[in-house]
Amino acid sequence: MVHAFRCLLLLALTAAALPAADLIRPKVIVVATFEVGADTGDKPGEFQYWVEREKLTGTLTVPGLDHPVRFNDQGVYGVVSGTTVRCGLQIMALCLDPRFDLSQTYWLVNGIAGISPHVGTEGSAAWARHVIDGDIAYEIDTGEAPKDWPYGIMALGNKTPLTPPVIPDWAPKPMAWKLNPVLVDWAYNLTKEVELHDDAVAQAHRALYVGFPAALAGPKVFLGDSFASCRYWHGARMQQWADDWTKLYTKGAGRCAMTNMEDHGIANALTRLADLRKVDFSRVLFLRTGSNFSMPPAGQTAAESMVAEYAGMIPSLEAAYRVGSPVVHALVKDWAKYSVKTPE
Repeated sequence: MVHAFRCLLLLALTAAALPAADLIRPKVIVVATFEVGADTGDKPGEFQYWVEREKLTGTLTVPGLDHPVRFNDQGVYGVVSGTTVRCGLQIMALCLDPRFDLSQTYWLVNGIAGISPHVGTEGSAAWARHVIDGDIAYEIDTGEAPKDWPYGIMALGNKTPLTPPVIPDWAPKPMAWKLNPVLVDWAYNLTKEVELHDDAVAQAHRALYVGFPAALAGPKVFLGDSFASCRYWHGARMQQWADDWTKLYTKGAGRCAMTNMEDHGIANALTRLADLRKVDFSRVLFLRTGSNFSMPPAGQTAAESMVAEYAGMIPSLEAAYRVGSPVVHALVKDWAKYSVKTPE
């Protein structure tokens, strides 16, 4: 990253005199967190369907990014951020590249996730109203915790796990990001009837979740929040923790739906970039799709479930594109309007 930021400094010196007409102004940036193999023609990761179906044939190297930026002639750009909270560094590098003017750009952060069987099933898609940071905490082994604690994790500054967070002055903030509710509702209403992909593998897997009506039902598009942590956690007790923390950090307004390892890093980076007037955080959307459940079905241990193949992988990748692309297309189609004012 040191080399990358030296390159950015050189770019800044050479681009300082760029006329405004020569700046790159994406209409929409689609952020995926990983790709496997090539961008096209092989086993897909989060990026491949976007590259192939949106014809992102142009490429651009940005110092600090591990993967080339891809784009089409409609103003749609695609970025692979990398995984875990480190993805925020790559988003920072992209937005600090002086060749870009991102002041009017919309962001669609999308990717696969562990879905809570309390709220949905594999292949479902959730538009987030909040992103929660699940990394910063006091933690002890649950086996060493007091018997009245549900788990060994609690907010910094607290004495018990389930009291409202009292974050000390020295602790990192924020722990939750609220997205533009009007934009989120617009995206949801535009896509709530989208037909989602389903297959026999996902159907057989969700049939194991007896007692979870939402898991047994077919894939759907819904509103549900993103709980992000660099640790790949799994299991019923950990899901309870994510559910509780989502409520605590949103003062009861949020509901945990999707678990992932990146959204808090990206939200953090974009918030800081908004403070620098590099981006507009009111134009940011997070869309997660369920590739696997966040806890096991009856008869399977958490350890076994955690390392099992994702039964909903292809349905989740399809859902990300099928639900995300109508939003991208609507923004591009009415750019004359949406460049000035966000959708209502």
